[in-house]
Amino acid sequence: MLNFAVGPVPSNDQVRAIGSQDIPYFRTKEFSEIMLQNERMLCGLAHAPKDSRVCFISGSGTAGMEAAVMGTLDRQDRALVVDGGSFGHRFVEMLSRHHIPHDVIKLVYGTALCEGDLLPYEDKGYTAFLINLGETSQGILYDAELIGSFCARNGLFLIADTISSFLADPFDMEAIGADVMITGSQKALACPPGVAPIILSPVAMERINRIEQPCMYLDLRLALENGKRGQTPFTPAVGTLLQIYARLQVIEDSGGAAAEVSRVARIAQNFRDLIVDLPLDQRLTSPSNAVTYLSTRDCSARKIFEVLKDEYEIWVCPNGGASAEKSFRVGHIGEHDFADNALLVAALRDVCRRGLMG
Repeated sequence: MLNFAVGPVPSNDQVRAIGSQDIPYFRTKEFSEIMLQNERMLCGLAHAPKDSRVCFISGSGTAGMEAAVMGTLDRQDRALVVDGGSFGHRFVEMLSRHHIPHDVIKLVYGTALCEGDLLPYEDKGYTAFLINLGETSQGILYDAELIGSFCARNGLFLIADTISSFLADPFDMEAIGADVMITGSQKALACPPGVAPIILSPVAMERINRIEQPCMYLDLRLALENGKRGQTPFTPAVGTLLQIYARLQVIEDSGGAAAEVSRVARIAQNFRDLIVDLPLDQRLTSPSNAVTYLSTRDCSARKIFEVLKDEYEIWVCPNGGASAEKSFRVGHIGEHDFADNALLVAALRDVCRRGLMG
């Protein structure tokens, strides 16, 4: 099966080999050293501010999002959140659930955040800004520099969900002034699901120490305390953390974040170039390297997904809700190459030849 989903994604041979081994005991100095190296490498790849730390949450990216929301914000805050797709809306739901005062910048889905969207919120007394830099559900990458400048002018605490965009698109945590960066093991890190690393600036850690942590399992204060010795407060996803260690070493040895972003960008552009003559409309408004959003014309996108899966053994990424019949997505993160693109495009051409694309 050839997997073009946006997570989980294909892993390299080394990561898969680790997954075939028994899980070792983890309360050891050897595992602690691996965790401390994971923290060092992630901070370096994200260009985190000096003295930043990493919490390794055992859970999906959503667990990381919620830990960040309830661990660094409280009812004294007034947050501003961008809702430009299903993942931006998830932040909105979390703020509501945890009773954190907030206002929503509601975008037309499929459009990028622009300066005009932010102007009404200048100098309005907000304290925090939440953004999914890569709104994966729409294939959109927001302008990090625009967001960073707005937050700097308004003195806002910036929480950045980079779950799908980290290592697929350029990101410099310190340059844009992000205080919290969230990612996920099953995205461009190309490991199995189960770990959501959260990078925290010194400012974020001050908030964590001040705010009463409302949840024991996702208590970032506990995670930071245990992380000093390279451990977690509870049993982590040990195998996935070992795989992350191997993957981060490969990225470091291969030229770092910039080289990995460049690799993913080439894979994405190659795919987009190959399908220009197919009856599919690409959304190329501020696209993320991680994923290409495709709209169908006179056929069912869900049918294309099912035919590719069942008859060609290729997974693409279906959309939900009102977009389910008219669009799907193709991911470019993970262990993909041009040959994989060629196989997918050949299958799409065959589907088109068979009259299944209208």
